[in-house]
Amino acid sequence: MSLMKSLICFFILSTAFCFSALANTPEQNCVSCHQSAVSDWQQSDHAKAMAEATSATVLGDFNNATFDHFTQKARFFKQDNTFKIEFTEQQNTKVYTVAYTFGHYPLQEYLIKTDDGKMQVFPFAWDSRLKSENGQRWYPVYPDEDIKSADRLHWQQPMQNWNGMCADCHSDGLKRNYSIPKKQFDTNWDNINVGCQSCHNDMTDHTKNTAYKAGDGSIAGHLTSSDKQKAMGWLLDPSKPVAEWQGEPRDNQFMETCFSCHSLRSPLTDGIEPKTRFLDQFSPSLLTQPLYHADGQIKDEVYVYGSFLQSKMYDKGVNCLDCHNKHTMKVKLQGNGLCLQCHNAQVYQQPEHTIHPLDSDGGQCVNCHMPQTTYMGVDARRDHSFKIPRPDLSDQFNTPNACVNCHTDKDNKWAAAALKSNFGAPKDLAISEQYFITLLHNRTLPLDQHLALINDSSMSDIKRASAIALLPNSTQILTDRVIAPWVSSELPLLRLATGLVGQILSPEDRLKSFKALLTDEFKAVRTAAANHFVDVQIKDLAVVQQALNELSIANEVSSWRGEGNLNRSIIYQRQGRTEQAIAALEHGLIVDPYFEPNYINLADLYRNNNQVKREGEIYQNGLKANPKSATLHYAYGMYQIRNGAKAESVASFKTAVKYDNTNTQYVYLYFLALDNVGKTNVALNELKRVLKQYQYQRQLVELGLNFSQKLNDRESYNFFVRFYQ
Repeated sequence: MSLMKSLICFFILSTAFCFSALANTPEQNCVSCHQSAVSDWQQSDHAKAMAEATSATVLGDFNNATFDHFTQKARFFKQDNTFKIEFTEQQNTKVYTVAYTFGHYPLQEYLIKTDDGKMQVFPFAWDSRLKSENGQRWYPVYPDEDIKSADRLHWQQPMQNWNGMCADCHSDGLKRNYSIPKKQFDTNWDNINVGCQSCHNDMTDHTKNTAYKAGDGSIAGHLTSSDKQKAMGWLLDPSKPVAEWQGEPRDNQFMETCFSCHSLRSPLTDGIEPKTRFLDQFSPSLLTQPLYHADGQIKDEVYVYGSFLQSKMYDKGVNCLDCHNKHTMKVKLQGNGLCLQCHNAQVYQQPEHTIHPLDSDGGQCVNCHMPQTTYMGVDARRDHSFKIPRPDLSDQFNTPNACVNCHTDKDNKWAAAALKSNFGAPKDLAISEQYFITLLHNRTLPLDQHLALINDSSMSDIKRASAIALLPNSTQILTDRVIAPWVSSELPLLRLATGLVGQILSPEDRLKSFKALLTDEFKAVRTAAANHFVDVQIKDLAVVQQALNELSIANEVSSWRGEGNLNRSIIYQRQGRTEQAIAALEHGLIVDPYFEPNYINLADLYRNNNQVKREGEIYQNGLKANPKSATLHYAYGMYQIRNGAKAESVASFKTAVKYDNTNTQYVYLYFLALDNVGKTNVALNELKRVLKQYQYQRQLVELGLNFSQKLNDRESYNFFVRFYQ
């Protein structure tokens, strides 16, 4: 299971929420004037994003229910009006108190508070679906794995930490308040769940404004009275297949507030400010594997932003509230009626189009154009890219399609033939779309095609930006002439992606157009660019220093986990601040001991400072914490080679290959190590045995030829020469 699938930060469906829960929250101030809105909100996912664990909020069976999973066993019970979990793992038993509930449908999770201000998500969740849907049961978040304590995915490790992973999207006005010196959180919030403030900002004083009228509150604090829509709206001409927007252009800027939570992103600040623009608070993940399939369909847990921005809907100006009620957040209509608001029923609500009975699952628009992917075991979420199923592409690019998702007894060829018989041959993809799907599938393109894709203005912004971010896979060098139009683009995502690839510009070219990104209007762009000026001499030091300060804050926000400390250390190291770099990595090892890169980078720092003994100790500590890390075994083998322990290095490289038998470099060094200790014959025989597994890599073929010549083995030489090209 991928790390992204492990993330427990998500939004959950909901039912009604009692008014009593509003007591002593900011929402109590809204009730008198906005009763309808508050009533609708109580039906939303947001209203039950988080709550204190009480008999009114806990849905799980705590009547001495038990659940076993591999080496883990839990007993759920109540004691003195509190909810308890007696948990045994690896033969150790401890009783925990449930502090908070987390979501409620289709699953509910439970938060355990620790002494250092952290709250961790318990590894068993309650399936709150109906019993007829296989619900009303305890189940493990990782059904196929026995996640033990010495694992980064263990429930008490940072990857399952509420404060850092989930908190800002489940409570109003939340601040993580992580202290690097104390290595602990002091997290607080204004409102325990997602209420009015999360979207409208703090409007406590708006009733004092005599010019204010009920209903005038701007969404997310973005829109003012001058932004109000005077347009007629979406009008569907009976003679046309799809509605068109009539009137003044729409201002959909409010969706940035939605994207703040409904996206996979890295924080640049602590907490969420609804009135602040999305790219001033977050750097969003772009389209890449393994997060997305090659055609852009969702794969890992990426939420909505990345898929919706690909869609024709987004391009035409459709926004979240065209389909979702602004306070319940539920879809406005059930069934095809939702789509038929804008799509002509005479065209689309016909068996000729659905090729399934209209009252069947196959006759529902969303099942073909918004297929579901299930996360967290039971939480099915729809893709918002609204794609047309293309089974004709599935075999070539290993992409899913809605046809065989439902018709599991059929294959892609059957599905492609069925669609062709009903709709004719599928349209050829536009050339840039072909380039894009090939790029995501292969992770690289010939540079001329790659640049043509990026510069095609008919492609969606996020696809063009994603292609820019993938340029380092297709070229090792870019010039100012190539990137200058992207730097000056009016599209923020193109500027952001350009900032991310500054490493393939020469230091001289970074001082040309690229330098303008340091003063971009968006913090995400400025921090991306600043990362490439840490060790570049620039006359205007104030400009780069401001952007570097913002980058430093962004890294500190994530210093509760390994990645944040790794990023901090890299900046310090490039600035020549070795002591601070070491301190950042050591902090990372304490808070996130199973994050392997920090051990390797810390050992490298000690090696660069001629502290060979300390270097070896770091590798040994890393392997003790991560005994199955191929990367650490390989790095330790290199350390042993450098320090004359050739015989010992053989075992290290062999173990690295054992835990990762796809990395050519690992097996290459293993064979070299065998040769170094006089076991060239063993190396040669093993190399012949695994050469096909490594797809006859030229590096390995040349090594085989070298060993064959060294042993004067003509037969082996002839074996390898067949694959030398």
